[in-house]
Amino acid sequence: MALQGPIPVTFAHVFPHGCYVVGEVEAVKDFDASTNGRFVQARDKSTGELVWQVAVMDADPTVKPGQKTVAVKILAPIQPVPPAPMPGLPFTPVEFDHVTVTPYVNGTGRLAYSIKVREMRAPRTGPAPAPAKNPVTTTAKDAA
Repeated sequence: MALQGPIPVTFAHVFPHGCYVVGEVEAVKDFDASTNGRFVQARDKSTGELVWQVAVMDADPTVKPGQKTVAVKILAPIQPVPPAPMPGLPFTPVEFDHVTVTPYVNGTGRLAYSIKVREMRAPRTGPAPAPAKNPVTTTAKDAA
């Protein structure tokens, strides 16, 4: 099978309505390497990068309240900093780049997804980019 490991997706695939930071960026603990009193930060198995985590709220109005907050793991050499808060908003809007999802079966036997990203940034402002146009092909009928 050609599809193995994390699946690359766009931010819009995961959060089509956007998302908001609702927690602090924290180091993810490597439970195998850490001992009582000694914290060891997790590293991504495929890249070796340090793993950080931030809680975000999905802005999709159709998501059930108990599923609105999800953890996003960020692979970065230093602790990422969330974008500056926006005046008048209770939460800070955020977007992610280089997003991957990894499906897994959680402890209750349900399908879940681990979301990993490489960059966290403020949402882009301004008009959305124009959709890609399909090239026009000329057939013999069109040329006549």
